[in-house]
Formats: sequence, structure tokens, C-alpha cells
Amino acid sequence: MKPAAPTPSHLHHLPFLQGLLPINPAQLPHDIIAGVTLAALGIPEVMGYTKIAGTPTVTGLYTILLPLLAFVVFGASRQLVVAADSATAAILAGTLTAVAALGSKEYVALTSTVALTVAVMLVIARIFRLGFLADFLSRSALIGFLTGVGVQVAAGELAGLIGLAKQGHGPVMQIVSVFQRVAEANYPTTVLSIAVLVVIIGCKRIAPRAPGALIAVIGSIVASGVFNFAGHGITVTGEVPGGLPSLFLPPLHMGEINQVLATAASCFIVIIAQSAATARAYANRYNEKGDDNADIIGLAAANASAAFTGTFVVNGSPTKTEMVDDAGGRTQVAHLTTAVIVLLVLLFLTRPLSLLPGAVLSAIVFMIGVKLIDVKGMTELFRMQKDEFVVGLLTACVVVFVDVMHGILAAVVLSLIAHARHSYRLRTRVLTRSPTGHWVAQHVEPNLLAAPGIVVYRFEADLFYANTGRFSEEVLKLVNDASPPLRWVVIDASEINNVDYTAGKTLIQLGSELDKRGVGIAAVALPTGVRHEIERYKALRASGAHREIFATVDAAIDALSAISPSASSPDIKPE
Repeated sequence: MKPAAPTPSHLHHLPFLQGLLPINPAQLPHDIIAGVTLAALGIPEVMGYTKIAGTPTVTGLYTILLPLLAFVVFGASRQLVVAADSATAAILAGTLTAVAALGSKEYVALTSTVALTVAVMLVIARIFRLGFLADFLSRSALIGFLTGVGVQVAAGELAGLIGLAKQGHGPVMQIVSVFQRVAEANYPTTVLSIAVLVVIIGCKRIAPRAPGALIAVIGSIVASGVFNFAGHGITVTGEVPGGLPSLFLPPLHMGEINQVLATAASCFIVIIAQSAATARAYANRYNEKGDDNADIIGLAAANASAAFTGTFVVNGSPTKTEMVDDAGGRTQVAHLTTAVIVLLVLLFLTRPLSLLPGAVLSAIVFMIGVKLIDVKGMTELFRMQKDEFVVGLLTACVVVFVDVMHGILAAVVLSLIAHARHSYRLRTRVLTRSPTGHWVAQHVEPNLLAAPGIVVYRFEADLFYANTGRFSEEVLKLVNDASPPLRWVVIDASEINNVDYTAGKTLIQLGSELDKRGVGIAAVALPTGVRHEIERYKALRASGAHREIFATVDAAIDALSAISPSASSPDIKPE
């Protein structure tokens, strides 16, 4: 782990520029260098994302201009980089094509409409403090989702690598289509693609800090101008508009509103989960206080600025954030530096970009897709938590074989199912005394007593509608199978933090069932736990029954050993 950054002597209290101020003069040179590094690595990457999103190349540059500045002003994270992202770009291409042709003027306009809709959703999320929604997309589902996106992205660029048009719907058909047409490959394009991949992979292996993608871009642009690639059948980018992006009001037609909302909702979920997870990770790394809700406003401002400048959805990028961190950047000064460099490129260097071969972008995007395929993460899931590996694998399969939007839905649903399953498959124990007098937790089996005629049943999870059935079944089994018969059942609720309505009614019903068997029921609950809930539901109150709530198991055993369940006391007598 990198050493924690020193805590500033005075705190910044303004509701904006939280990721920028206070500026540490000693850190400033490192942040500027990190910003230059981000520009060198990020510019080719965001240009590649336009191939995924199906938008003009220049729109990629727009994503790291005003959106980056908007997050600097309104966001809270000092490290999070907000820009174009492969996951959200894939969602756009996978959903909006149902209402507009990929790359058409109408399609590009719709991507901006989605960005504005996402901004509105993020503002609503901030108003209602919904930053916690990030917790409902499990890491296992996110690994599977990004792996599926990686397969989809890489498969979609195979045709471009050998100079063929993309054909087929979905990764599988696209791969099949390439193999069927491999004899039609454009050999100059194929050689160029191989050369670019060698440069990128070689730099990664030999000199990890070298900007392999940037070297490939600059080298291919120079070679394209000198050797006239376009004249040899190698497709080039063509004219790239220069200057600042024009202000743009995204259109919305009622016939497309359902598709826009569905696409925006999918992007919203990914943005909330991925951005929050990345911001939290780096805040923890440097012992800084994160603020999910403030970052949501920054993300909303970034997406609104993307919408009004004619580009597509932006997201908190883990890869770009790591680029800045690895280069020594610790504040949003690095991001301001990147924005300045992008501005210079837009003003003075768009003409050379027109010579950029399309195969170079295909190679860059292909490598992005390969990097997203998290073999290490999936292997670790399989080794450490096989049920969560299944969640990740199913999510990846839905993305690959259905589409990205349904992959998002699958990720959320599977995450919730996994959460409910863990809550349902809880741990229960019965307590017995060891020879030394200490309490020992054992698996739930009949005739394991805490004292003669008394069983202590510990339930180590919140008691709610999904697990009350198991709770009742295990308690009744302990009573029914006991020999000799039990006198008391003590419910150790010290590990329970919540009892919902269904569980409260179940406790009342369980008390009635035990009354019929002549068995008393008592509870161990702390004032800071669910004691007040048990009392509110009157779960242990019954006419003609002696029922109590105790502070400890020892207190319960000491009191109940000398009391018969038939003793009458209509009220709870708390210890």
C-alpha cells in the first residue's frame, strides 16, 4: 500500500472544489506530471471508446474536457477521474441501436439525451441521499459484468483489426463472421494492427510507464502522412472538427423515451456502483474522508456538461484513476492539467488526427476489451467463494449472449439474490457450558442443554420474513425431539439487530405453540439491539404465561432454573 498523504493543517469547507483545495505547493509538480501522463494515456483511450459507443472520434476528446472540469468543481473525491468509460459506452451501443442506426446523426443526439437523463437521475439520487445504492451491486457481479463487456468489446473489434466491416449481432456471431470472411482480410491493415498490438504489449512488458498507445497513435499518424495509408486501402479517421465543442440542447422525442430511460437507468446503476467503489478505494488508501453524495453531484454536473457539448455518458474510471495515482497525482490539479492539454489538442492538433488509421483505434479498443476480461478476479472468486463465482459467471454470460442492458439487470438481481441467500443461509447455534464454565456454541441438535430442562438457541442474523420459517422450525424441532421434555427455550437475540413485522408475528405464534407444549420462552436481548422491538411487538407477552427478557445468558439461566413455565405473570419483567 502506498503511504498515506499528510492531512492538511486546515480543512476545506466549501461545497465545491473539494477535490482541489487546499492546494499543497509541494505536491503541485507531481500532480502536473500526473496530468500530462493521463492526457498521454487517456486521449487515445477515449478516442477508442467512441468506436464502442458509435460516435464521432472527437466526442471522445469532449468527454475529458468540460465533464472533467465539472467534476473538479462539484465533486468531492481528490482522485476520481471522470471521463468516457467502456462499460457505459457498451451500454449505449447495445441499447440505442433499437431506435437509431449506430453512428447516425439521430443516434449521436440520443447519446447526449441519455447523458442528460443520467444527470437528472443522479441529482434525484443526491436529493434522496441514495449513494448507498452503490452497495447493491456486489463486487462479484461487477467482475462478471465487466468481464462480459470485455468479451463483447474485444469481439467487436476483431473485424476492424483485419480491415473488415463489423457483421453479426452479439460477440459470438461477430467472431463467427470474422472467421468466415478471414480470406477477405486487408493485408496492409492486418500488418498495421499487429504492429500496433506489438508496440502496446511491448511497452507494457518492457517499460510499463511508457505510453504505448500514444506512441502507436503518433507513429501511425506520421506513417499515414508519409506513406499515404488511405491510398493503400487502409481506412483513416477523416476530418476531425477542431475548436471548442458547440453548446447543444439534446433532443427528446416521445417515441424514444422508453428506450432513453432504460438506457439511462442502466448507465446510472453502473456509474453509481463503479464511481463510488473507485472513489472509496482511493480515499481509504490515503486516509481521506469520502463523500458519496457529493461525488454524485459532481457526476451529475459532468454528465450534464457532456450532454450540452454533444458527447455521451461519462463515468468514474478505475483505469484512468489508477493512471493518475501511479504517476504520483493526489488531487484534481492533475485533472485540470489533462483538460488544458485536451483543449490544446482540440485547438491545434485535430488535423493530424484525421490521418489516424481506424485499425489503430481498433487495436487500442481490442486491448481495452482484453484488459476488462478479469481472469484473475474470476479465478479468485472460483477459489475463494464458488457461489459468488456463479453470480459473476452468470452475469458475464448474460452480457455476452443477450446484451449489456440485461447484463446490468442480471448483475443487480443476482447481487440482491446473493444478499438474500446469505441472510437466509444464516448461522444458528445452541449454547452449552464447558467444564470450565464458559459458553460453547455448537451446531443445532436436540438434547444439547445449557442447564437441566433449558436450551439456549442463538440466532446470528437479523430476523426477517425470509428466515422466520427456519427460525420456528429449528426451535420447535429442539422442543419436539428433546428427551426428557424441555421446560424453557431461551432465544439468544444478542446478534439480532432488526426484527421485521413478519418476524414479530412469528415470535408471537411461536410463543403460543410452546405454550401448548408446556414450554416457556424467554429472550436475551440488549437495550442497544432488538429489545425495544420485541417489547413493541409484545412478542413475549401472553396471558397466563411467565416470559422475560434478560441482559445475559447467565442471568437467564440463573433466573429460569428455579421458575416453572406455568407460573403466571402477564407482563415482561426485564432484568
